[in-house]
Amino acid sequence: VTVLGLVGAWWFYYKLELSTVNIPFLGELTIGWLIMPLFVTVMILLFSSSVIDGLDGLAGGVMAIIFAAYAGIAFFQNQIDLAAFSAVVTGSILAFLWFNIPPARFYMSETGILGLTTTLTVLAFLTESVIVLPIIALPLFATVASNIIQLGSKKFRHGRKVFHIAPLHHHFEALGWPPYKVVMRYWVIGVVAALVGMIITLIDR
Repeated sequence: VTVLGLVGAWWFYYKLELSTVNIPFLGELTIGWLIMPLFVTVMILLFSSSVIDGLDGLAGGVMAIIFAAYAGIAFFQNQIDLAAFSAVVTGSILAFLWFNIPPARFYMSETGILGLTTTLTVLAFLTESVIVLPIIALPLFATVASNIIQLGSKKFRHGRKVFHIAPLHHHFEALGWPPYKVVMRYWVIGVVAALVGMIITLIDR
């Protein structure tokens, strides 16, 4: 993942000459070569969310929502090629999801997550919305954060845990939520977060 990230970072900085990030409501911030470690970090964080593929229908639904949001963002920014591409990816994920809802007959696994998170990283930088990405992809970042918080708590608080089980969706299962309820509530939260992220991105243009 790091190697892929370095290749992408090199391409964006040296070939596409990208050296700025768009801060919503504040404008462009020039960060120069720091765009490269930012790209690699975003890719690693997104791939770390691969553990979200722990319940039937969870990863597929969340990913479809995120890519649909980027199809909308790209369309309204007149990046029609990116909008069409994002829409195709969304459709492909929905076709996968048809067979992944309980009981799942196909599984995404880390191979699928790697392709999707790599693509998502590239889309976030091409649409200049990487700063808003944690909102648009809130379920993914919440999953990563729950793991980091759990590990940090166990290490620095003498083994005490914040969650019953990490990542976060298993914590809700431990609270007694059936898997289908966890999945569908993640979908609802994902839609709300994606819409908020789209609004923030587009209202600033």
